[in-house]
Amino acid sequence: MLSAKRPALMLNSARSKPFSGLYSHCLQSACSSSHGQGRREAELLAAWRRQVGSALRWALGFLRAGWSAAGASGAMAPRGERKKMVSILASQCSYVTGQRLRRAQQIGQLYNNLYSERSRRSLFTNLWRKFQSRHSGSGKLVVAFAAVFMWDEEKIHDEELQRCVNDFRDVDSLMEEKQPGRAPVSSEEHHQHGNVWELVMDQCSFRLWRRPIPGTHLYQYRVYGTYTDVTPRQFFNVQLDTEYRKKWDELVIKLEVVERDEASGSEVVHWVTHFPYPMYSRDYLYIRRYHVDQQNNTMVLLSRGVEHPHVPEHPNCVRVTSYESQMVIKPHRSFDENGFDYLLTYSDDPQTVFPRYCVSWMMSSGMPDFLNKLHAAAVRAKNMEIKIKDYISVRSSENTETKQLQHSERKDSSCNSQQMDYA
Repeated sequence: MLSAKRPALMLNSARSKPFSGLYSHCLQSACSSSHGQGRREAELLAAWRRQVGSALRWALGFLRAGWSAAGASGAMAPRGERKKMVSILASQCSYVTGQRLRRAQQIGQLYNNLYSERSRRSLFTNLWRKFQSRHSGSGKLVVAFAAVFMWDEEKIHDEELQRCVNDFRDVDSLMEEKQPGRAPVSSEEHHQHGNVWELVMDQCSFRLWRRPIPGTHLYQYRVYGTYTDVTPRQFFNVQLDTEYRKKWDELVIKLEVVERDEASGSEVVHWVTHFPYPMYSRDYLYIRRYHVDQQNNTMVLLSRGVEHPHVPEHPNCVRVTSYESQMVIKPHRSFDENGFDYLLTYSDDPQTVFPRYCVSWMMSSGMPDFLNKLHAAAVRAKNMEIKIKDYISVRSSENTETKQLQHSERKDSSCNSQQMDYA
């Protein structure tokens, strides 16, 4: 949700250079429109207060006039007159309410025509915050419930991890295409997306495909590669270690774990990264979960964008809400021996104003650069230059402790049940 005062083109006006021609005119118009939005918010709120206050003052004045007339006559008005008075008041209030609702609908339609969905959400959020600040006592309970991350609704399910493994099994169909062009896909993928993968890059260590995402101007990317000079465990841990990534990825501004679910091992991560000048930095808020299958000799890491009540959007960053990354690693022999294959499937919406081919070019060139940095960081970790956390061992020990605790609880429950039967 973007700030209402941010230019619609999401350019960093504090550092941007002057533009020329039609693009400069559009940029200035968008900036002046967004700067005037705050003033219109205040005018809308003030008009709403005046209208509601006027209706309340009219109703109170009507009641006072009726009761003062009854008091002046020395007796209460007859029951029929009182019912008539209440009926008139009710019809008048319903008329005023209908007028207010129609006016609110017209205002909503006006803002729907003037602003984008994100700008409208920003407007109503600001109005809600102002209302909440004036009614903090009644809103505390709502805020308490709203500040809880719903793990049951947002968690990554086992079925999603299994789909990633199935994609790795179907990679042979992608490898059939040796030259840039169309590559076949499985029948399930063709049924879901209605299109095929296109090979756009073929190097000695990896291949890169892409396919359009239906209904958008974006692509989904898939990389299949092989490394023989690093172990699967080291490559997997490097991707999970947030502290180590701050050292080898110079684009990282902020990277931290916001919340963790002990039951599944899932984590909510907040990641802020630099974007090319003169664009704003982008921040990602996503949930990630990994699974290591010792029997099938497979590692899976899945991440996708979520919302968290403790991490609101920052006015100096653009929140990327559409984001998904899937990594499957298949060792050649074992987790601790050099050599493995991997499959990375990635898509996100960086929310830029650049044409589709520009975004595609940036992604196609940025993906190999990221993989090269990731591989170099894994090699340094292998040479013990930097110590990283072993997530595989940590998760295995946590699973063992959980199973022991569950076994102990079942044993205690069984003993208590036997004691109760004996009694």
